[in-house]
Amino acid sequence: MPRFFRDEKPFGFVRVLSWAMLIVIIISSLLMSTFIADQARKTLIEKQKNFALLLAENLNHQIFRRFTLPTIIGYGRIALRNPTQYERLEQVVQNTIHGLHVKGLRIFDNKQITSYSTNKDDLGKSGIAGIAAQKAVEQNTYSFEIESKISPITAVFMLKLPEDSFTLRTTYPLRLEGKLGDEPKELPIMGVLEITQDITEDYKSVIRFQRLIFISIFVSSMLMFMILVSIIKRAERALTKRLEEKDKLEHELHQNEKLAGMGRMVSSIAHEIRNPLGIISSSAEMMIKRESTDDFTKKMLTVIFDESKRLAQTVTDFLDYAKPKPTRHDKVDLAMIINQALGFLENELESKGITVSRDYNLKFFIEGDSDLLYRAVYNVLSNSIQAMEGEGEIRICGIRGKTAVLQFHDSGSGFDTAHLNQMLDPFFTTRDNGTGLGLPIVNSIVKSHHGTLTLGKSDLGGALVTMEFPLKTPGR
Repeated sequence: MPRFFRDEKPFGFVRVLSWAMLIVIIISSLLMSTFIADQARKTLIEKQKNFALLLAENLNHQIFRRFTLPTIIGYGRIALRNPTQYERLEQVVQNTIHGLHVKGLRIFDNKQITSYSTNKDDLGKSGIAGIAAQKAVEQNTYSFEIESKISPITAVFMLKLPEDSFTLRTTYPLRLEGKLGDEPKELPIMGVLEITQDITEDYKSVIRFQRLIFISIFVSSMLMFMILVSIIKRAERALTKRLEEKDKLEHELHQNEKLAGMGRMVSSIAHEIRNPLGIISSSAEMMIKRESTDDFTKKMLTVIFDESKRLAQTVTDFLDYAKPKPTRHDKVDLAMIINQALGFLENELESKGITVSRDYNLKFFIEGDSDLLYRAVYNVLSNSIQAMEGEGEIRICGIRGKTAVLQFHDSGSGFDTAHLNQMLDPFFTTRDNGTGLGLPIVNSIVKSHHGTLTLGKSDLGGALVTMEFPLKTPGR
């Protein structure tokens, strides 16, 4: 079943209806073409009958004037067995029907014996005249009969019709001619004239006409159907896009409401947490530096100091995500920001044996906030370092075209494809000691610069983080 026909999107009923209409149009066009062609066929046959009748009347006149009268005057009677008389009749008939597409012509006497025929094998035979000849003698009237070797429907689908596929047989009483004004039916009958005409060529024109009608209607209906399909698809795409935008706005609204609530909560307790943490951290640091402190105590104090710093960073992450500061729009060199972040992380990179390769211009400018962009780059690089347990590689690529694109590759564990769509959700993390705010903060910063953040798999085997920024802030 065509994908367009499946009712799995908006406008499903309209799609089904459009297919139903196409089927109805095709069937109706076939019936209409058949009806029109049948009317054309009837008109053609009527025309051929009129022509055959005129031909028969002309033959009757020519035979009577140029053969019957002279023969009776010259010989006293008509005897077609006489070669001279037969040849004279042959000459009259051939001169009359020449060029008129007459396939065959026979003359029967009143006893239905063949007296003359264009086919010499029929001469003298009886029983081939048929009912039409008998009716012509008895009722003194003419008749027509259509003979076909193939059906009209079959003929439509044949590329080439053989000769004699359709013939018209005209049976006409051969009469004496009287005075001007005498009724033909009152005149004596000399015999019966049978004319056979091949009308296959005329039938071909009817069939061509029928095909033309069907093709024209079919093409026009298909064109209308394709226009309808195009309109439905365009409307469907527009509606799908609006639904996606609606879902996106609802998600953002829900996220903003959640952030607003979290921001109010974090703001109210941040100073309550930061002040004790500051005291704990500074006190532990001071006691570590004392020479009198033994090694075991120093070890425990170091743990307290590190954990207090981690907790302080967590509070900072909460504040940064819940209440992001306004974005400035300065001229910023991304290359310089990357170099600054790498310089800050240089000792950690060296201690783990991680190499960094850089592929970007030294001057890589966009409009943005240098502090926020530094935080985004730092978070991405920090995640890459944490994802590598030992030695590894980080590759940073910068591409500047219509937009500025930064790509961060690493050889770490990479993103779990099963959770890739959740990586940008706040508080979602796959690490035991993670807050789940690193990448959401990066995404928030990139969005504040009217950019996009995408996650994927790097050719180094680890994670690929791509940031794309406009060169200039839209609307400025």
